[in-house]
Amino acid sequence: MKKLIAVVCAAALCAGLAACGGANKNLTDTYIKVGASPAPHADILRQAQPLLEEKGIKLEIQEFDDYVVPNTALENGDLGANYFQHEPYLKDFNAQNNTHLATAAYVHYEPLGVYPGKTSSIEALPDGAKIGIPNDNTNGGRALLLLADLGLITLKDGLDLDYFRNAEGALNFSEYDGIAENPKNIQFVALEAANLPPSLPDLDLAVINGNYALGAGIADQVLTTETPETAQVFANVLAVKEGNENSKAVQALIEVLNSETIKEYIQDTYKGTVVPVE
Repeated sequence: MKKLIAVVCAAALCAGLAACGGANKNLTDTYIKVGASPAPHADILRQAQPLLEEKGIKLEIQEFDDYVVPNTALENGDLGANYFQHEPYLKDFNAQNNTHLATAAYVHYEPLGVYPGKTSSIEALPDGAKIGIPNDNTNGGRALLLLADLGLITLKDGLDLDYFRNAEGALNFSEYDGIAENPKNIQFVALEAANLPPSLPDLDLAVINGNYALGAGIADQVLTTETPETAQVFANVLAVKEGNENSKAVQALIEVLNSETIKEYIQDTYKGTVVPVE
């Protein structure tokens, strides 16, 4: 009878772990499946693959073209980790969606940039111009910070870099409630970040995340970017489900991504568009 009870309890424990996400076939001691944006994240991970293989761990990469599905996939156990987002976005996503994702490591940062559309320069921006910005709270607010630094708008008190640096939960920072003064009567066009590069012909300017500028082949057209101080607050992270930060495969991947080999690859390949975290 005692043996039967032990078997039943063990089975119940296993079922409970599976239901809670404790057991994940996409994250084991010898295998990790990571979701990533195509550029630069997936490209960086491909450089990491042979280095991780030397440690006896297989890295599988799944590419995503948006900022939502790789997080829901990580929450559901369809991934062992993901690498595409910065920490303010991750925290806001958790708060908005009741997910349980955590930062395992900081890897690189990508200065947010202003790109030309119908208008070739910031100085030539006409009254009533249309400027595209990302439609999520964190990157949209980040875009407004950059435009405020350029003197195009003034933000309300308290909406500054520390707002993002100290944020622990959901953010509410958009073009609808963040702007105090807009002397050029700029019309803000909030779009999914991936849709900003193809929308440039319909916009005067757009503020675009570095990974999408790289993917669209327009990174060399950037007019100006954030300062390094600002960009580092939005360092891109390797994210995992809470509780998996110290798993063997995750720790091995962190060691590889923060290695001098990968840092040199980032520096040599992206020439400042992507910068490794020191």
